[in-house]
Amino acid sequence: MATNAIDQTRRMLSLVTYLRERPGAHVQDVARAFGITEDELISDLDVLPMCGTSFRGGDLLDIDTDGDRIWWHNADDVAEPLRLAADEATALLVAARAVATLPGLRESDRQALLRATAKLETAAGEVGAASSRLSVTFESEGGVFAEVDRAISERRRLWLRYYSPARDELTEREVDPIRLFAVGHTYMEAWCRSSEDRRTFRLDRVAEIRLLDEPAAPPELELRDLSEGLVQPAAEDPEVVIEVGPGGRWVAEYYPHDRAEEQPDGGLRITLRTPDPASLRRLALRLGREGRIVSPPELAESARSAARAALAAYDGTA
Repeated sequence: MATNAIDQTRRMLSLVTYLRERPGAHVQDVARAFGITEDELISDLDVLPMCGTSFRGGDLLDIDTDGDRIWWHNADDVAEPLRLAADEATALLVAARAVATLPGLRESDRQALLRATAKLETAAGEVGAASSRLSVTFESEGGVFAEVDRAISERRRLWLRYYSPARDELTEREVDPIRLFAVGHTYMEAWCRSSEDRRTFRLDRVAEIRLLDEPAAPPELELRDLSEGLVQPAAEDPEVVIEVGPGGRWVAEYYPHDRAEEQPDGGLRITLRTPDPASLRRLALRLGREGRIVSPPELAESARSAARAALAAYDGTA
């Protein structure tokens, strides 16, 4: 069954308590207790060491595994009474109030969060009162996340206007959401009714979203293993090398790639693999002076020809 991000957060909080009480617990036993696969558990364990009791990076959870057993080396240190500095208390209170306004949050979770916030305000004293004058407004990705999370919970279809960087255009489509996950960015995996195939959508590329009345009915699919990353190109996919200047560094963020090597001029040398190299000609035209295709040579020549044809069209108009 697909797990949304809020469910995963709740599970990981429970996992901390569970592991504290069971030093050296076996991976298979913990996975069975939480009703998840061992790969999902290992993924959670990769995140926990980035969490802790200080916003400044100290007192992080020292948790690791040898693949068979799980060890928490500083459980007693982290368990000491938490003392927040004024800036930490303010940041925590502002964030808690902001999260409580998310429309996709379950009501039981919202009430629990509000109760915890009230206790923290009391303990923080004057700092808590001062934090009430601050507020956070989530950008569009937060609203998209809430709609997707609600669609998954209620098993409803979604309508999207989605930006496709490969085609440099907005497309409209209806999708049946399957799950939310994060690999660098936050993504939705869904069954696309337009292409009749599984597709992955990055939430910050969703220009508009609407929850539909139609029930979501994705086919039974085996969830992809994301332990090796989101993009796992086939070995036979052609390799493409692109060099971009400082103004083209955004390519490394929008296009999945194998390597992005720094260049002396502040640009990048990006190596990626794709089953359809010709689709990158449009990218070369968009980059203009800020980038060029290095290899394969036939793709580089194709991009040059496309650029010359575009310039000729402008000359004809003039």
